[in-house]
Amino acid sequence: MNVLDFLTDGSHWHGTDGIPHRVLEQLYLTGMSMLIAVLLAVPLALTLGHLGRGGFIAVNTSNIGRAMPSLALLGIFSQVLPRGYDSAWPSIAALVALGVPPLVTNTYVGVREVDKDVVEAARGMGLSAGQVLRRVELPLALPLIMAGLRTSTTNVLATATLAALFAQGGLGRFIVDGQATSDEAQMFAGALLVAALALLVDALLALAARRVSPLVRSRRLTRRQAAELTFSA
Repeated sequence: MNVLDFLTDGSHWHGTDGIPHRVLEQLYLTGMSMLIAVLLAVPLALTLGHLGRGGFIAVNTSNIGRAMPSLALLGIFSQVLPRGYDSAWPSIAALVALGVPPLVTNTYVGVREVDKDVVEAARGMGLSAGQVLRRVELPLALPLIMAGLRTSTTNVLATATLAALFAQGGLGRFIVDGQATSDEAQMFAGALLVAALALLVDALLALAARRVSPLVRSRRLTRRQAAELTFSA
C-alpha cells in the first residue's frame, strides 16, 4: 500500500524529481549509449563478418562483456573522464562498453551464418561485395542482429540505474534517495519502475524485430499478393 501511495501521489508526477522526468533521464542515458554502441559495433562486425576475419575476437567479445563489472566501470569512468560528477558522459561511456559486446557478437555471427549458396548466387548475378553485404547478408542477418540489440538494450537500461550512485539522474535516484532516507516504499517503487520500463522497451524491440524479419515480411507480402489475386478474380 505504501508503494501504491507513492506511485499514485500527484506530487511524484511533475517536476525534476517526478517520475516522468526520471523516466526520460533513464531513456536518455540508454538511448545515447545504445546509439554510440550501434555506430561503433555494427559496421565493424558487418565488415568482419563479410570478410570472414576476426572471428575469435568477435565471438569472445561477448564473454569479455559479461566479465566486466558494471559498477566498477561506472566508477572508473566517473574518475577518469573530465567533470565526471557534473556530466552524464562518464556513465554513457561505461554503458557503451557494456552495450558493444552483444552487438558485435550477434552481428558477426549473423552475417557468417548466411547461406553461402545464396551469397554465391548473388555474386553470380553481378552484385559487388558491397551490394552483397547490403542486399543479401544484412537482411538475412537482421533477426540475429535485432536479438543482440534487444539483449544489449536491456542490459544497458538496467545498468543505467546504477548511474544514480554517481550523482546522475534516472530511475535509480528513487532507489538511492530511498535508501538514504530509509524510505522502503520509494526504493521498491524505483525498482518496480525500472523493471516495468525494461519490459516495455524489450517488448517494443521484439515487435520491431518481428516486423523487419525477412521471413515475416515475405509471408506478409505473400498474403497481400494472394488477396490481390482473389480481389482481381
